[in-house]
Amino acid sequence: MRTQYAKGWSRRKFLAGLTLAGTAGFLGLHARPVTAEPPPETTKIRLVRYPGICAPHLYLAQEFLPSEGFTEVQYVKVESGLFTKAVVAGEVDIALNFAGPLIIQVDAGDPIVVMAGGHIGCFDLLGTNRVRTIRDLKGKTVAVNELGESLTSSSPVWPPL
Repeated sequence: MRTQYAKGWSRRKFLAGLTLAGTAGFLGLHARPVTAEPPPETTKIRLVRYPGICAPHLYLAQEFLPSEGFTEVQYVKVESGLFTKAVVAGEVDIALNFAGPLIIQVDAGDPIVVMAGGHIGCFDLLGTNRVRTIRDLKGKTVAVNELGESLTSSSPVWPPL
């Protein structure tokens, strides 16, 4: 029975805390009421449509965006790998891209806003016994789909368009 007290919570402490919380709620001792945010300034949103394995959340968003005030959700097919350029050109409102291409566009003076990280481990380094780490690529030649874009931005995996 003594080991139960060593863990920090006893049934008596738990019930005392639960009673205190219930009493505070009953008496109205809580934070100010939650109010809804105002609707968005625009009700139309254009997202990039591309066949990448990291894009399912963009398609799932179509179900949830109307509850946030977006009445018109469009998916715009963009040439593979040109997501950042489509945002700069005003063809789409939001796109998912890697940090490298975004930094290049910001450095070029393009009017884009980087909101958050989205890719948290989408890369695999495949090589022979001579290439086991990224450091082993120093001085070597690597292939890219397009200058200024990421290596995997046009991988046709899912969903088929």
